[in-house]
Amino acid sequence: MNLISFKDLTGQQLREIIDEAVEVKHNAEKYRTALDSESLAMIFQKSSTRTRVSFEVAMTQLGGHALYIDWRTTNFAIASVHDETQYLSRNVDCIMARLKKNADLQVMAKASRVPVINGCDEKYHPTQAIADLMTMKEKKGALKEVKLVYMGIHNNVCNSLIEGCTKTGVKITAVTPIFNEPSRDEELLENARKTGLYETTLDVKQAVEDADFVYTDTWVDMEFFLDPKYALEKEKRVKLMMPYQVNRELLKESDAYIMHDMPIHRGYEISQDIIESPKSVIYEQSENRLYSAKAILLKLLEKF
Repeated sequence: MNLISFKDLTGQQLREIIDEAVEVKHNAEKYRTALDSESLAMIFQKSSTRTRVSFEVAMTQLGGHALYIDWRTTNFAIASVHDETQYLSRNVDCIMARLKKNADLQVMAKASRVPVINGCDEKYHPTQAIADLMTMKEKKGALKEVKLVYMGIHNNVCNSLIEGCTKTGVKITAVTPIFNEPSRDEELLENARKTGLYETTLDVKQAVEDADFVYTDTWVDMEFFLDPKYALEKEKRVKLMMPYQVNRELLKESDAYIMHDMPIHRGYEISQDIIESPKSVIYEQSENRLYSAKAILLKLLEKF
């Protein structure tokens, strides 16, 4: 079993992973040796803080070992992804890869002898969405009928939230004036629409009126934010997206929890004061990446 997106998971299977993440969070000692002598290869083509830390610490706390692999310093950068994965998967028990292209991840999944986890690509970010759903369940007690509003660029995070929410009974409204084209997956969106739990709007005030959670993400992909070649596109996006900033004025009549998957660009997609507000669960959400990573590893390695 791989975790590339949520397409091959039923709602029940996804809920089981979320429930396991909560269980692991509150009963860490029970799992101290669950992955004794097992190894996880972590391949990074994209930069990372939370994904690397969460999976590396997860393996350590589960009694296993995590191997950090920088794409640029290996033969993945110059050779066949298929061939390199064939070799790697003969040495480890699981692979987590954070790549620029979903197509490369698909090749890796087909070539691997062991489970492959998508640590983020241009289309999906399932490990983030599981932590998000876990956070929502902790705050509301259940996921069914919870309302989430995602506000920002339609990107990989948005895709996985749409898929994860609609499979677990959460109603998700996307307020996304810009669609990041590399992220487009019409099949995913069409399946989500059929559930009746996914809708889109550009009316920000109406969207947040009865929201339980308001979620935002960066307007510019992290690898482009400081790139001078991307300066004009960044300026264009900021100008267009500023009316959709998550701030105190937008939420003055809302009691919604505030979410952000990080890294945060303060003063852009979210205002400084709202990050530290009592309704912000951003840091709890990021902490939950650790417990969700543990649950994913335990599931794919058949330990629960």
